Amino acid sequence: MVNNIKHSGGGLALQVTHPSRRAGMVEETDDGEATRLADVFVYGFDSLLLVIDADRVSDTDRADLVSSAASDTDSVYCGEQASLEIAGNGYQVQLPGCRTAGFYEGDSCPVHSEMGLIAIHDGTGERLAGDLIEIRAAQR
Repeated sequence: MVNNIKHSGGGLALQVTHPSRRAGMVEETDDGEATRLADVFVYGFDSLLLVIDADRVSDTDRADLVSSAASDTDSVYCGEQASLEIAGNGYQVQLPGCRTAGFYEGDSCPVHSEMGLIAIHDGTGERLAGDLIEIRAAQR
C-alpha cells in the first residue's frame, strides 16, 4: 500500500506501519501495544529518503548506505534525527528536510524495508531503493 505524505506534528510525516514492523523499528506486545519505537535518522537525496534505525544499524553501515545513495543520485541533503511515533492505528515517521529532497504534502510514496532501514521514493527511485535494501540485507 502506498501512503501519502501528510502534515503532522508541525512538519511532514508518512504512515509507515507495516514497513516499520518489517524493519524491526517497532516492537509490540501480543496485544499490539508498542514496547519500542526506534530512534531514527532521516537522510534526504533527490527523490529518495532513507530512514535508518539509530540503534540497529552501525555507524559504518549507515555511512555505507548514505554514501551509496549520494553517489547514485549525485545529491545529499539533510541527515537529521527524527521520531517514529504512534499515529492513528499504526506508526508514522517524521520527515525533516523532505521538501529539500523533492517530497511534499500529498505525494504518494512507495516504501521498501529491510531490518533497520526504510527507503521511501517518489516512484522514480524503485531501482535505487531496491539496491539499498539489498545492501542492507548483505550488511546483516
